[in-house]
Amino acid sequence: MINATMPVGSAGQTPEVPRSVFITGASGFIGRMLASRYRALGAEVWGMDLQADPTNNVVAGNLTRPAAWAEHAKGCELFINTAAVVSLAAPWKLYREVSVRGVRNCLDIAIAGGSKRFVQFSSIAALGWDYPDQADERCDVVIGSQYRYGVAKGASEHLVLAAHAAGEIDCTVIRPGDVYGPGSRAWLSEPLKMAKAGALILPNHGRGVFTPVYVDDLLDGVMLGAGLPQGRGQIFHLCGDGPTTCKDFFSNHWRWAGRKGSPRNLPLWLAVGFTRVLWGANQLLQNVNEATPDAMYMFARKGNISSAKAQRLLGYQPKVDLAEGLRRSEAWLRETGQIN
Repeated sequence: MINATMPVGSAGQTPEVPRSVFITGASGFIGRMLASRYRALGAEVWGMDLQADPTNNVVAGNLTRPAAWAEHAKGCELFINTAAVVSLAAPWKLYREVSVRGVRNCLDIAIAGGSKRFVQFSSIAALGWDYPDQADERCDVVIGSQYRYGVAKGASEHLVLAAHAAGEIDCTVIRPGDVYGPGSRAWLSEPLKMAKAGALILPNHGRGVFTPVYVDDLLDGVMLGAGLPQGRGQIFHLCGDGPTTCKDFFSNHWRWAGRKGSPRNLPLWLAVGFTRVLWGANQLLQNVNEATPDAMYMFARKGNISSAKAQRLLGYQPKVDLAEGLRRSEAWLRETGQIN
């Protein structure tokens, strides 16, 4: 059931419902949920994704060829960019074209179309994997040749905040934690497939920190950040009620796959070496596979992420704890036939 209420801010204020919203990546997990939520509130919602969905006002397009969908975004008050290269295995060229140049294309279209606010979806991956505990928005973003997805996200943030600083358009950057819930491919369906195949491997005995946030809680935070004046020019971390370990989180997938115990594990150095060889082989064979060194680094994260800034400025408060979120997720996996 779609929540048809606006979240309440830190001072009791409720953001105004935008008259119209444009969402890139509108058919993806988060984009689709955002579209449904805004529609339930009475907003007109338009969007773009790789495949058209006329029923939901979504046209076909991508961030690298904006002319094909620019007219569709014209006149929308709120522009939300969720589209990106959602992969830890893509080449640098693709990250640059989509997650950097493509974001500038989105900014140009939003500005030309008269949007009042631009919301960029980044990720806590922008911090890398070796950040301090309770990392907040002041921490360094990752640079270098590793962790390409995070490096690209950090670069996209720079473009957006530069546009805000130059007075081109009011911008807000959202860094979600590990977003899960019914419809999640990245943290439900894909790990379940790997568990069924016995290929779900965690580094360092699964002690890496996982920062789950249930999708409905994320939507609350996005709407507060996009709709309140306190969100202008800011980066916000949006995580759930607390961290868990990768072992505890993914042991659910192992159990759902009918397996006993916990996922297999390797020392980080060995997991990185193994996936580096596997990644190279997959590139030669042109196989699509997310078993990469960067995935192992992601599963070896050392600290929790702080959402204190979003709580202080926006009144963000996650409502769905991990136990309830996993219960709903398991029910969805069963309803869709992914679990017998």
